[in-house]
Amino acid sequence: MEKAFLRLVAEDIQAKFGKDISDIAIVFNNKRPITYLKKHLVDVFGQAIWSPQFFTIQEFFALSSKKVQATQLTQFFYLFELHNDLLEKEGKEPETLEEFYPIAEIILSDFGQLDYDLVPIDQIYMELFDTTEIDITFQHFTEEQQVFIKQFWKSFSMKGHTAVQQRFLALWKRLPILYKSFKEKLKTENQTNFPTLYRDLAEGRGENQGFINQFKKVIFVGFNALNKAEAGLFKQWQEEDKAIFYFDVDAHYLDDKIQEAGLFLRRNLFQTGLVNALGEAPNIIGNRDIDVNLYQTLGKNSEAKLLHDILLNTGGIDFKNETAAILLADESLLVPLLQSLPQMDINITTGYPLIQSPIYGLFDLWCEVQLYISHQKKEKLPYQLLETFLSHPLTKISKKQKQQIQKESSEKQLYEVSIAEIDVSSSVLPNFFKPIKNSAELIPTMVRMIDDLVQSISLEGTTKVIESNLLIETKKVLNQLHLGFDKLGHLSISFQIGLIKKALAPINSAIEGDQLYGLQIMGLLESRCLNFDHVYVLGANEGILPKTSSAATFLPNNLRKAYGLPVLENQDALSAYLFYRHFQYSNDIHLFYNGIVDENSTGEESRFIKQLNFETNFKFIKRSQQQPLLFPVQPEELVIDKNGDIWDKLYGSYIKDRKALSASAFTTYLMSPLQFFLKYVADIKEPPSISQEFEMNKLGTVIHECMEQLLSPYKGSTDFTPTSELEKALEKVDSTVIKEIGKQYQTELTKLEDLNSLQRIMHKISSEYIKMYLQYDIDQYESFRIVELENDQDYFLDFEINIQGVPEKLRLFGIIDRVDEVISKNGQRKLRIVDYKTGADQVIFGNLDKVFSDNTENKALLQTLFYAYVYEQISGLRGLEPHLYVARRMREDGTLFRNRSGSLVFEDLILEDQKKVFVEFLREKLEELFNPDIPFKHNPDAVVYPSDPYTLFYKYSISEKAEEED
Repeated sequence: MEKAFLRLVAEDIQAKFGKDISDIAIVFNNKRPITYLKKHLVDVFGQAIWSPQFFTIQEFFALSSKKVQATQLTQFFYLFELHNDLLEKEGKEPETLEEFYPIAEIILSDFGQLDYDLVPIDQIYMELFDTTEIDITFQHFTEEQQVFIKQFWKSFSMKGHTAVQQRFLALWKRLPILYKSFKEKLKTENQTNFPTLYRDLAEGRGENQGFINQFKKVIFVGFNALNKAEAGLFKQWQEEDKAIFYFDVDAHYLDDKIQEAGLFLRRNLFQTGLVNALGEAPNIIGNRDIDVNLYQTLGKNSEAKLLHDILLNTGGIDFKNETAAILLADESLLVPLLQSLPQMDINITTGYPLIQSPIYGLFDLWCEVQLYISHQKKEKLPYQLLETFLSHPLTKISKKQKQQIQKESSEKQLYEVSIAEIDVSSSVLPNFFKPIKNSAELIPTMVRMIDDLVQSISLEGTTKVIESNLLIETKKVLNQLHLGFDKLGHLSISFQIGLIKKALAPINSAIEGDQLYGLQIMGLLESRCLNFDHVYVLGANEGILPKTSSAATFLPNNLRKAYGLPVLENQDALSAYLFYRHFQYSNDIHLFYNGIVDENSTGEESRFIKQLNFETNFKFIKRSQQQPLLFPVQPEELVIDKNGDIWDKLYGSYIKDRKALSASAFTTYLMSPLQFFLKYVADIKEPPSISQEFEMNKLGTVIHECMEQLLSPYKGSTDFTPTSELEKALEKVDSTVIKEIGKQYQTELTKLEDLNSLQRIMHKISSEYIKMYLQYDIDQYESFRIVELENDQDYFLDFEINIQGVPEKLRLFGIIDRVDEVISKNGQRKLRIVDYKTGADQVIFGNLDKVFSDNTENKALLQTLFYAYVYEQISGLRGLEPHLYVARRMREDGTLFRNRSGSLVFEDLILEDQKKVFVEFLREKLEELFNPDIPFKHNPDAVVYPSDPYTLFYKYSISEKAEEED
């Protein structure tokens, strides 16, 4: 096994310097390798020694200045002010923060890049339209560089610039002035940034140009892509014998000039002339032939799930003697990975992103609430926002208050909630739904929320390190934003929120364990200088490794190439190097990629894998995750036997305890015995919910209640009332419906304007239906007398059935909507029982045998006969004629039940005969219901409506016919 790179570095340091290393500085690109080199130095020296000083490259360069580092947000605000000053001098309107923000980040990034690579600012931003001028100005450039510059300016010829070109050229002309004033502003404020530090040092005007002299020697370890400032300084320090360099390099990609992984190392060693203290590059990759496991998965998240299985099935890793790392080429896989890993010691330094945490979700929710109530000045919120707050784990609202809010909102069907009525006082954020007074209060209010959340987390008694770190970092960023906002005066709430979200997005919190023990999780970039025995790379897809996009810039590609600035190819080269170097050391390599082709995935492994497969002797063992083949096997039908507790519940409730059985329960059994069990035996009810869809059951209730109120003045009179009197009732319909809707939603409503959009629809339909019912009576009858009205208290009837050969009494329950006596226009007198229907019910049926049967074709007829039978038995009256008021069909079909041909109408002798048939049918079906040998099962021929909450239970029901065929 090859020695790890940092082990070689430690051994060479001992050989060169012995024990005298306390005044040596060791510099890395990032912090991660420092711990590992310390460990190797301890192992190599084998005794206690004075430690050298360790730095990241930015920490090291920061030693050259005592100025404060300006934050990214501070630099942004400086740039905004300075840019508007320039616009004012040009006689142009200043830009708003909203307009400038999208380009500010790009400008800052470009300025930084120009500093790092020491590009002459005035030169790159020159206005050049003449080819001859280019030849003269850039005569020291190569011919290729001059071609790139000419290609750039070719598109900006003097002849007719487009509006976009004119805007770009105006900005282009402004940028060198903006650059200089920006640098002056930093100087005035006694601040700096890293690009300025780098450039000042490289160009010999650093605040402390000789800061490197405080160390006997500076050792730079594991550097790869150097900018021009670094390359120049490194070369100078090497020549002054102040610095030495350790490059992690392999001859396989170094000696091959077209191999992208060696691009930067060839520049460092052969062009810049830096010397690798480890000597000649060994050809490790070219001489290895180990197996490499390549996994094609079915989906992005499947990579993490498959890794879980592999970690379990390989028998585990001996972390005392071996090292292992998961490298995330696609860092968005961190959360799926954490959810999929088996229980083991892990250390994560990629950081847990705020944007994927519950904290961000809570802040995002609050911002959305404030956009409604403070920015748009709305008095009501969508209920979904309140429900999200109630369900969020960090709000910690009491269970009692949460249930109270949910119950009230469900009963009132508040899909919009009045802000003034929201009470979340038991939550750790009791003022969450309080509007802020003005836009200046936005960030201070968020900071107070953070303080409350930090306190609530600490009070829990459990360590919430990640949440606390995220909240602290969030507070820092918000405070920086607030300082910048204060200087700019009034900013709209919507823009502040947009900027806050952008500023919070990059925040993350490290989930650190032991860096030297356990499974290490990191991005590819963080794995620089580090070697592991076991390596697992997730996201090894083309398009991800390497990425196919680069950061936004105002420096076009041709100019970037002309000045040697980084282009997409440089990004490819760095990615290739970071990937290839793990093949120099690791003996157990597992690569995972998503094989699904969609808008986010090519479905192909990275081209780096294909290159290694072609160029080297590594044996790539490809495994494809296969979707299991599912054969169409009929799953088991849900059948409930009437035995044990189920029989005890059925028999005990309805026979022993005298629970009443309603007409709707009876027809439910006919349509689906399984639904009857779920609803009336198991008591599985549909959970309360808030819907913005129209509710037919609520509509039916409104109509029944209003009809009772409008007809109740006539109830109990022994005399007949002329139907013309109902004209007075017609005038009261609208106001009666409005009040009843208010009652149903537990809100006081007095006029149409008080109703929301859904309630207005309900009002319109209810009013029209009621008017149709009343108008029908006016048109069809001369006079009427109300006998009974909306009585659900008095009509309970003991009905005898046989259960296992023993006569038993079952209690039937009838709700009587209306019983009246009417005199028609021709003087005919009738005693009627009337039922109102708002759905698709109708009085016409096809075949009577199909009515008196399972899965009845006219449920309304059976229910009305049920009511009539119970009423007649209790009241002693006979000859009751069932009528069905269906608003949509009343004028065409009337209200009497009949068959399609009209040969069978439910009145007079026919009606009396069919009542007897019904009673026998009722007894037969109820005895079947209480037959313990006949289980509850669904009738597969029954019509199942989309709104049926029990649909899932019917999924695998099998018809009797199918069973016989089997």
